[in-house]
Amino acid sequence: MLQQLLIHQPEDPIPFMIKYFQEDNDNVPKIIILGPPASGKTTIAMWLSKHLKSVFLSLENLMTKEYSSLAERARKHYQKMKSLPPLLLVKLIQERLGEDDCLRRGWILDGIPETREQVLMIQALGITPRHVIVLSAPDTVLIERNLGKRVDPHNGEIYHTTFDWPPEFEIQNRLIVPEGISEKETAQRLMAYHRSIVRVLPSYPKTLKVISADQPCVDVFYQALTYVQTSHRSNAPFTPRVLLLGPMGSGKRLQAALLAQKYGLVNVSCGQLLKEAVADKSKFGEVIQPFFEKDMAVPDSIIMNLLSSRLTQHDCIQKGWVMYGFPRDLDQAHMLDTLEYKPNRVFFLNVPLDSILERLTLRRIDPVTGERYHLMYKPPPTMEIQARLLENPKDTEERVKLKMDLFYRNSAELEAFYKQAITINGDQDPYTVFEYIETGIINPLPQKVL
Repeated sequence: MLQQLLIHQPEDPIPFMIKYFQEDNDNVPKIIILGPPASGKTTIAMWLSKHLKSVFLSLENLMTKEYSSLAERARKHYQKMKSLPPLLLVKLIQERLGEDDCLRRGWILDGIPETREQVLMIQALGITPRHVIVLSAPDTVLIERNLGKRVDPHNGEIYHTTFDWPPEFEIQNRLIVPEGISEKETAQRLMAYHRSIVRVLPSYPKTLKVISADQPCVDVFYQALTYVQTSHRSNAPFTPRVLLLGPMGSGKRLQAALLAQKYGLVNVSCGQLLKEAVADKSKFGEVIQPFFEKDMAVPDSIIMNLLSSRLTQHDCIQKGWVMYGFPRDLDQAHMLDTLEYKPNRVFFLNVPLDSILERLTLRRIDPVTGERYHLMYKPPPTMEIQARLLENPKDTEERVKLKMDLFYRNSAELEAFYKQAITINGDQDPYTVFEYIETGIINPLPQKVL
């Protein structure tokens, strides 16, 4: 809405905003598909239109609009000159995009704009696509492909004598050879396209995606569909609020430390917060202390008060945070969701039980130095040290299996609750895991392709 206010600069912004909200078209498709001749852009645009139930717009159907004096002028001019003046074309687009079906269902523009001048005129009217797709393929491939092109005059569907021949004899018999598909004509059109497209692309730096058209049409379509169903990141500042979920021993602590170190996030460990509260003898610590002494679980309400107090501090608000150790079940997830600062990135670290047992049951500590060892990954340097190592009672196989059973009972509900969570294989090199998490934080979250 702010973008539209800046573009249109209405004298009275209140009626303008009321009309904007009434149209309620913030989430409808607004797509431009560009590409050289024979790249298949019209086919992809029509398929996307059918799948997304949006309005397919090409130069041809813009001019065939009934009861429009503008469309009639465009038809007469095109019959004489085989092209339209930029101003007439842009007015035609503006008129069509302002109609009810385009406002409600969104639109897909096929092959428009073609020039830098058209781009600037379209942008000046406040017509801003959310996604721009450019199809690309070698000229030799496009020339060969164009020679086999055929068109169904009944519906405008495009077929090919080699790659996409219709099985129905009725359709085969009515297909026609379109004009301008000879090798020489195609080469000339490709030269004109390459001259103009290099001045068009810089106008869409944040919404542009180039897709290779030198592959099966279905593959091109699904790549295009995946892209148009992603949301671009807002221009608003993005403060990561990262939640790491996974069984004990899955590496949450290490990943949280790596994220905090690289991105300056506040490392929020639920267990550590409880221990610090007790050590500081704070008011929370006095309430928590009896539960620690009796080795009992701290009530969720107390944990929530402690977390709320920490997550609303200035450093968490300003820098963002990475949290682990909470929630452990669906009730806790619902409680966390009520906080003003709920997570905007959630990751599940999946590690099989055998690997968890290997990681945890072989851990040892030196009671003399406090040094931690692992009998497989970090063995003690001498037999003397090995002889005095102790095992934490929490790391016994029985205790680990008990906690893993509890985790598995709750994990399915947590995964269902956090629908946009990203699941990562945690049973690999920790820095590889970190790279996957980092990618999930940096990139916008994709929507699911139906």
